[in-house]
Amino acid sequence: MTTTLITGANKGLGFETARRLIAAGHTVYVGSRDAGRGREAAARLGAKPLLIDVTDDASVAAAAKAVEADGGLDVLINNAGVEGRREDNSVIGAADLTAADMRTIFETNTFGVVRVTHAFLPLLRRSAAPVVVNVSSGLASLAGITAEGTPAYAYPGLAYPASKAAVNVLTVQYAKAFPEMRINAVEPGYTATDLNGRTGTQTVEEGAEIIVRMAQVGRDGPTGGFFTQAGPLPW
Repeated sequence: MTTTLITGANKGLGFETARRLIAAGHTVYVGSRDAGRGREAAARLGAKPLLIDVTDDASVAAAAKAVEADGGLDVLINNAGVEGRREDNSVIGAADLTAADMRTIFETNTFGVVRVTHAFLPLLRRSAAPVVVNVSSGLASLAGITAEGTPAYAYPGLAYPASKAAVNVLTVQYAKAFPEMRINAVEPGYTATDLNGRTGTQTVEEGAEIIVRMAQVGRDGPTGGFFTQAGPLPW
């Protein structure tokens, strides 16, 4: 049976992805930085709760030890992420962005991916068919954000797209370093979740589709790519 860990899975895209993969036969760890919410979500899904704060070295190390003791891991979905909106749900633009703002976003979105991937690599390398899915964003596509007249071009934020563009680079480099794994980045689309104040135009069911698909790629599937539901995206 395939064992899967999804970070940030107590709600939104992570929760829906967990639901779908459990239905497909996976044993799923619902990763959550809040123990109570994680337990509640796992109970609703029929999953295993896993306390993991992707911004904390000790928390991630403890989570890896717990999963190892329980039998190992086949699929890692780096889903936990933040956009960094203000209380009024506005995005911090170029005139107001500080290094501290940038650091906060990167700590979760980028350093979190490295921290979790590094901790779970030993377990993944023992799997017969290891898979890593990094949840990225269409805003990480330089081709997309430079195409005038598109929603991506109009997006005023800096930190979130930059953090996800870095995730795309990590995806490519990890895929080259570990050719025996299937490691890809995905763009779920503009999905209504807490991350964007539920302003997205897609449902979580629609957004989770590409995550679920790439979590189930076989040994001969793509690696080092950037995908949306419709197919590959330009970098």
